[in-house]
Amino acid sequence: MIEFHRVSKKYGETAALADFSLTVPTSKITVLMGLSGSGKTTIIRMVNKMVSPTSGSVSIDGLDVLDRDAVALRRTVGYVMQEVGLLPHKTVLENVTLIARIAGQPAEVARDNATEMLTMVGIDEQSFGRYPQQLSGGQQQRVGVARALAIKPNILLMDEPFGAVDPIVREELQDELCRIQRELGLTIIFVTHDRHEAVKIADQLVVLSNGGHIEQAGAPSDLAAKPASAFVRKILGV
Repeated sequence: MIEFHRVSKKYGETAALADFSLTVPTSKITVLMGLSGSGKTTIIRMVNKMVSPTSGSVSIDGLDVLDRDAVALRRTVGYVMQEVGLLPHKTVLENVTLIARIAGQPAEVARDNATEMLTMVGIDEQSFGRYPQQLSGGQQQRVGVARALAIKPNILLMDEPFGAVDPIVREELQDELCRIQRELGLTIIFVTHDRHEAVKIADQLVVLSNGGHIEQAGAPSDLAAKPASAFVRKILGV
C-alpha cells in the first residue's frame, strides 16, 4: 500500500502540491486525472524518489520512501512514460534484458524475464531481434511496458503511457494492461487526461485540480453517478 500524508511540494514560489493526502490500495489501478498543473506527474515521481516532498511523507507498506535507498527502491518500482525511450542501437530483447540486468538479475534470468514479459505484452518472438525504429508506436509502447515489468516490480507507475498512439491501438493497450494487472497483482498508479481511459481502467479514480487538490476520489461509477462538484462533472463529461 502506498500512502501520501499531507504532502506538499514547492518549486521556488510555485506550489505543485499542497497538503495532498491519498491512500493507493494494493493490487489495484489508481488513476490520477486532472488538468495540466494539477501535480499528477509530481505525485507519481515521489513514489520512486525522483522527486522529494517539501513537507509531508510518502510511504510504501508503512516505510517512508525517503528512508529507502533510491537505487534499491527503483529496482522494485516499474516506470512507463509516453516517451518510451528505447535504445535505438539495441534490439527489442536487448532493450528489455538490459533493464533487468541493471536491476541486478543474472544474465540468464534477465533474458528469461525479458522473454516472458515481451510475450505477456503481446510481442511475438519474431520481433525480438528487431530495432525500435522497425516497430509501430503501439509495439514500442508494449516493449516499454515489458521493460518496466522485467524487473519484477510490485508497483508500476505510468505517466500518460498511451497518449501518443491512435485510438484503436490505445484501447488494445488498455485491455492488455488490465489483463496484466489481474495476472500479476500489481499496484498501478496511472496518469491520464483521457476521461474514457480513466473510467475504463480505474479501480480508484482521483480527480485533481490545481495544487493536487482532490476534488473527488472513488470508483469511477460513483463519481459519474454523483459528481461532487461542477469541476468533476466537467472533467468526466457527465
